[in-house]
Amino acid sequence: MAVTLAQLIQKGGIFNDVEGSSAKEVYRKIVDRLELPESIPSDDVYKALCDREDLMSTAVGNCIAIPHCRVPLLKNEEDQKVCVVRLKNPIDMSAPDGLSVSVMFIILAQNLKDHLKVLSDLGNVIKAPKFRKLLAEGAEESQLLDLIRELSK
Repeated sequence: MAVTLAQLIQKGGIFNDVEGSSAKEVYRKIVDRLELPESIPSDDVYKALCDREDLMSTAVGNCIAIPHCRVPLLKNEEDQKVCVVRLKNPIDMSAPDGLSVSVMFIILAQNLKDHLKVLSDLGNVIKAPKFRKLLAEGAEESQLLDLIRELSK
């Protein structure tokens, strides 16, 4: 995967003030707004995200969740993306630290190798207190992307 985490977020976009009282409600609202290849119905992405959440919570702590599909649905590398979803109201997703989730990073990858690379890159960025602070403050997309680029060096 030659594409960086910052580029994947640029492709996926940032969705602010998304409403929903559960992860599944949020997923429904997001997948209906995503630009997906014609060959991938939004209902397939929704079902895959829900199936993964049913298996085990994607909440990782620090008010963050990383929803993703267990089996990659995308066929082409150029369709891969990461969507940043800021929730209007935090939701309980049984996070290991007990905190409600207020930000999700939804990963849509083409294959397992790229998926694991994105998870690793996200994990490294999320560890940075400066990044979590920017997220909590509702920073602009450009600020988040600049910091991701800086932390990814």
